[in-house]
Amino acid sequence: MSDDKSKGHPSDRSRINIHEDYEVRYWSTKLDCTSEQLLEAVGSAGVMADKVELYLAAKSARRVER
Repeated sequence: MSDDKSKGHPSDRSRINIHEDYEVRYWSTKLDCTSEQLLEAVGSAGVMADKVELYLAAKSARRVER
């Protein structure tokens, strides 16, 4: 079953599909990051949204410590 792109959010909110522009927009807004940061996070942490969120939080904390 494909996502209903008119909804503006993914049907499976536990995974991030970086191959769909509307999902990149949704997750970038939800996780308060740029699309580039999201792509880097997914590349490093995988597609699970909770892992990506933890990765971005840790990266942000490292920037604050400097």
